[in-house]
Amino acid sequence: MKNLVVLFLFFIGFFGFSQQAEYVDFKSAKAEIVFGDLKKKELRGRVTYEFEILKNIDSIFIDAKDFDNIKYQLDERFEDSLYNGKQLIIKHPFKANGKHKIDVIWETTPKKAMYFIDWENESGDFEKLNHQKGQVWTQGQGKYTSNWLPSIDDMNEKIEFDLSITFQNDYRVISNGELTDKRINKSSTTWHYDMQKPMSSYLVALAIGKYDKKVEYAKSGIPLEMYYYPEDILKFEPTYRYTRQMFDFLEEEIGVPYPWQNYKQVPVKDFLYAGMENTGTTIFADSFVIDSIGFVDKNYVNVNAHELAHQWFGNLVTAKSGTHHWLQEGFATYYALLAERDIFGDDYYYWRLYEYAQELLEQDKAGGSTSLLDPKSSSTTFYKKGAWVLHILRERVGDKAFKKAIKNYLKKHQFKNVETNDFINEVEKASGEDLSEFVEFWLKSKSLNYDEIEKRFFKNIILNNLIHSGYPVSFDRYYPIDCDGYPEACKTILLVTSDEFLKGRIVEQLGSNISKSTFFNKSLKVRQAIARTMRDIPLELKADYESLLNDKSYITIEIALFNLWNNFPKDQKKYLNKTKGIIGFSDKNVRMLWLTLALISDDFEPENNQLYYNELLDYSSSKYGFEVRMNAFRYLAWIQSCGDDCQENLKEATTHHNWRFSKFAKDLLKNMAIKN
Repeated sequence: MKNLVVLFLFFIGFFGFSQQAEYVDFKSAKAEIVFGDLKKKELRGRVTYEFEILKNIDSIFIDAKDFDNIKYQLDERFEDSLYNGKQLIIKHPFKANGKHKIDVIWETTPKKAMYFIDWENESGDFEKLNHQKGQVWTQGQGKYTSNWLPSIDDMNEKIEFDLSITFQNDYRVISNGELTDKRINKSSTTWHYDMQKPMSSYLVALAIGKYDKKVEYAKSGIPLEMYYYPEDILKFEPTYRYTRQMFDFLEEEIGVPYPWQNYKQVPVKDFLYAGMENTGTTIFADSFVIDSIGFVDKNYVNVNAHELAHQWFGNLVTAKSGTHHWLQEGFATYYALLAERDIFGDDYYYWRLYEYAQELLEQDKAGGSTSLLDPKSSSTTFYKKGAWVLHILRERVGDKAFKKAIKNYLKKHQFKNVETNDFINEVEKASGEDLSEFVEFWLKSKSLNYDEIEKRFFKNIILNNLIHSGYPVSFDRYYPIDCDGYPEACKTILLVTSDEFLKGRIVEQLGSNISKSTFFNKSLKVRQAIARTMRDIPLELKADYESLLNDKSYITIEIALFNLWNNFPKDQKKYLNKTKGIIGFSDKNVRMLWLTLALISDDFEPENNQLYYNELLDYSSSKYGFEVRMNAFRYLAWIQSCGDDCQENLKEATTHHNWRFSKFAKDLLKNMAIKN
């Protein structure tokens, strides 16, 4: 009993001291990582930390989640393995100003934060492995790097990490920092990456796969390393389009040089999010790998710019806690929009702000508006409201003061952690304004204050003859236009405005109440809006609507194919023949719709029905990314053809590491069971 009490008091004391960073400063980490049986997700390694004691303390800890084996050696003298399943605990009478070194040796099979993709059908034998699609990649934010590397979860602790990773010869290993050494062994290669500046451990990254790369150089000389699958060489340019332009723009706009040695971007299969801004090494979902046609509707530009902006806002300066999360996501969202504005123009910029405002308004109507400083706020609030607040703040203090404040804020707090007041103080100094009311109104208030946001959309875009045309309504607002009440005025606006986003919105509001001449508009946005809104196609517009199948837009083709097939049964064969070879995005959106329609169309190649069904079923298997599989499951369920093989694939999907996909699979299985 006595021992239990002592142990209980020890852990109460240990976990009661919450800010280890007040007592110890970890300076550097040098890790050596080796993989074992990839099918079993085996990983082992050694990491050496150098640290300084700031205050007297009798124990420190290193986070390590669910490791199989772990031990340490302190200053090459003291060895122990005191481990509670979450932290490795180092008991020692540490004295202030003392400098120490600790070696941690471990073995583990990570449950999360490191993901092993497409090794299931292999033997896992490291010496004989010859898999063409296998990948290993990490995601530290929200998952904790300590699931695979003994590290410090507290993002207020910044450490300079150097990683050496040993893997099979014919794979490329990518990590943070500069590749300073590549040692080729008999059957493996050891890659050594060196970082020169400190970062939070959630930003440590690792990506392994079959990649080629191309390198461009920014104006400042920073290498921009862009990785791609060898088979996707023709998709390289549209995927990474504008990368250098955005990099150069952000360096100039922010006014602070890019803080890391190089910038890498790596696509991976079945990623958890759109992208992740690991220090100098963005990992992003390979669903953004697109061709030149796909670029029109689904490109990587915004994600590219967003993760790049994080290299300053989030990586160079990091929020102290979730209360100040908007300093990362709001800033990255705003600066991504500025970069896109530089590429696509003002109309694009204001349209995206309008879309953000509508998303915020819908959240507000649902009772979901919260303070921007509420750590439990939604992503919509942190990202979209955060961007809006910066847009409004810049309008208030002016470009000169705003840019000066940003520059001073980043330089003053570089490689450190910040709170909102650190930023606001710099804006007040640069502008000479008292922003206390602004902070209360925009940052602390739970209210969306949509009326104030909406004022930013006022813009005189209509010619004088429209103002005097007799329509009893003001058309000086940018986007909130009432086409239901004044359709003829909207048709006139459609003719005179050059804003394709406004044109698209007007067409969506007019619906089927559009004229034949609208089809003559060359804007893909306008024609896509026609496809979306005109589900019942008048016979007199049939030929015009059929022309949408020729557009260079996979979304337009997908929508138009279905609507034409549905409206004109006698011509189904014609539409299927015209679109037979089109695949669409990486999720095969057009191809899977085509397969489904081919299967349920009367007298369309009945001899190929089994072939087409097998192809659709195959897309539901684990060899494909989860976006492809979701599409396949939806269509198979729609035509009530999710048989035994399909349901086995669906059951397997319920254990997928991507929670959105696993939830989708569980819900679909449940719905199918209810119907049966």
